[in-house]
Amino acid sequence: MASNQITGKELRQLGYPEGPAIGHAMRALEGGFRGKSKTFKLDLLTRVLREPALYRDHDHLGPVAEALIGKQERQAHALHTQRIPYAIYGAEGIEPGAVNQMEIAMKLPVTRAGALMPDAHQGYGLPIGGVLATENAVIPYGVGVDIGCRMCLSVFDLPISGLQHDRARFQKLLNDHTRFGQQVFQKPLDDAVLERPEFQDIRVVRELKDRAWRQIGSSGGGNHFAEFGVVDILEADNGLGLAPGQYLAVLSHSGSRGLGAEIARHYTHVAKTQCQLPDEARHLAWLDLDGEAGQEYWRAMNLAGDYASANHHHIHRRLAQALGAQPLAMVENHHNFAWKETGADGREYIVHRKGATPAGAGVLGIIPGSMTAPGFIVRGKGDATSLNSASHGAGRVMSRRKAKDTLNKHAVRQHLHNHDVTVIGSGLDEAPMAYKDIRKVMAAQSELVDVLGTFTPRIVRMAGPTDGFDEVTD
Repeated sequence: MASNQITGKELRQLGYPEGPAIGHAMRALEGGFRGKSKTFKLDLLTRVLREPALYRDHDHLGPVAEALIGKQERQAHALHTQRIPYAIYGAEGIEPGAVNQMEIAMKLPVTRAGALMPDAHQGYGLPIGGVLATENAVIPYGVGVDIGCRMCLSVFDLPISGLQHDRARFQKLLNDHTRFGQQVFQKPLDDAVLERPEFQDIRVVRELKDRAWRQIGSSGGGNHFAEFGVVDILEADNGLGLAPGQYLAVLSHSGSRGLGAEIARHYTHVAKTQCQLPDEARHLAWLDLDGEAGQEYWRAMNLAGDYASANHHHIHRRLAQALGAQPLAMVENHHNFAWKETGADGREYIVHRKGATPAGAGVLGIIPGSMTAPGFIVRGKGDATSLNSASHGAGRVMSRRKAKDTLNKHAVRQHLHNHDVTVIGSGLDEAPMAYKDIRKVMAAQSELVDVLGTFTPRIVRMAGPTDGFDEVTD
């Protein structure tokens, strides 16, 4: 019979700080809730942790609440009055809300450097397109909800003419071998990432293993996609071993699915509990990497990043097998992540790239445009002012709500037709007009990356009705 006892380690995993609160919680469970299930106890203590003031007068939980409130008051952090200077690329195309979020982030006590990419727009906490270097601290919302979201490009030695003359076949390949949103494969492929020790060592991750197994190889909704298109290699010295010319290619954008989202949700709550910030900065709460919660999140974040990579590899493996060909080259890069990197001063920093691409010297990446605009295969220049970063795409110029309220499906269909692009799934919130001009974005970061080639979409698969924009209402 499973034990209903709660351990101190489990309380710390919930977000309880080291100190008297844990001891009071253990005594409260023993004195007032003996015989209750473990699930009941964990849910109860989670509620106390979230709103301790509601339990101050409770016969058994009052001491727990008082200890938590005292701890929170002692751990309150003030922002610096002056922000640290940072670089903005393509400032004329960035909305004020994103700049304001970056200004706040640059006042955090743990911040040491930052930069704002030309595709930036407002998010939660750190803006999307924000790059932030901190010292010995990781910010869950500085990483983002879709941990390890990434791009992956496979280039094939196959005739591009098939994308025009046999389009129905390629549409069927995408329908048969990709899954989006709530759809998953009946028989997921095995992967070594599912055997990682984090699935045993970390409670919140352990509870997500079955979900991770079901969803592996699939993609989320929103702006995630898999598409066939044409790669134009422009430079002979491209690091891919490809001669200049045109190639058929597969490009995918996907992340860590429910695994990453739940890890982000849990540790954001823990961070907000342990790190009290002024209201305008509350989403920038951090975890100390010397603490147990910080170390746990770091391991869980890296697991989610590797899981996101496995999702892409499954997508590309299935499509390669269906095409009957092996890729000549692959480019893969991720964003929504934090890296340990050495600064110019020789010190180690935690570099958060929320919707930003690593662009260290010689590092390859792919920066997508939109359904009707090219993506760019790039090589980083290692620009220190940008913290070795570049944009992760074109960036939104319209919110999802504004796109749905203002765009017209008939006009979108005509725009797609004019660009010879077939879309399976999607909706007005992902229409090309909802995005910035990728060419202007690339021009704003010419000092950050060299362009080696382009990817032009031809057949795009996203979440939503399989007949694309036909089911979208005006």
